[in-house]
Amino acid sequence: MDTMRDKVGLIMGVANDRSIAWAIAERLHAEGAELIYTHLPGPSSERRVKRLVESHAPKLVMPCDVQSDEDLAEVFTAIDDAYGRLDFMLHAIAFAPPSELRNPYLETTREGWHLAMDISAYSLVAVSRAAKPLMEAGGSIVTISYFGGEKVMPGYNLMGVCKAALEHSVRYLAWDLGPSKIRVNAISAGPVRTLSSAGISGFDEMQRHAAEKSPLRRNVEFEELAGAGLFLLGPDSSGITGEIVHVDCGYNIVGL
Repeated sequence: MDTMRDKVGLIMGVANDRSIAWAIAERLHAEGAELIYTHLPGPSSERRVKRLVESHAPKLVMPCDVQSDEDLAEVFTAIDDAYGRLDFMLHAIAFAPPSELRNPYLETTREGWHLAMDISAYSLVAVSRAAKPLMEAGGSIVTISYFGGEKVMPGYNLMGVCKAALEHSVRYLAWDLGPSKIRVNAISAGPVRTLSSAGISGFDEMQRHAAEKSPLRRNVEFEELAGAGLFLLGPDSSGITGEIVHVDCGYNIVGL
């Protein structure tokens, strides 16, 4: 249907072909979107991401450390030079030191807290601020969350608190950017096996429990997350902002 034809979007957070960001990017590309990619600094990440996105023939594939204001400025300057605008942005970035995820939340270190919050929550603020001047005609920003930001999920620990901060940032950013016709939403994805989830203690149990207790009695598929991403980044969701959209087979509605 080419619902995204002539739209230009930035995809931040593709790690490999089992990334939620990649599933959404594939769907956006199939609908005609022109995509720009960032990747973690370093030759191995650069090779992996460039090889993965080659079929999309992107004009820009750039390294970006979201803790670096200089890196962010370079990325958005390059987008401005190449396109002069940005219609949408997908933020699928999160990190906490493995030791902080293994340890109980009570044992979170000050250093681990600052690092995890900077990358996992503040980065959405930073990239949204940088994207705003390129979205003069309005736009859509989507980030990725998880139910561990709303309720305690044993083993999710510090990352759950980061997701809570991320989700409330979505609401405040939606308020701040609304007058500029820029929408900000989050997808709260059910547990899917990705590079990031491999570092979560008890992830297999999370998946089993979600499949047993969700109304649909199964776990969410990448294709379903891709469909939600396309919807929220595209024109059909033009009246939706500040929302945390659960794509988890209904798990979040169950209390027992």
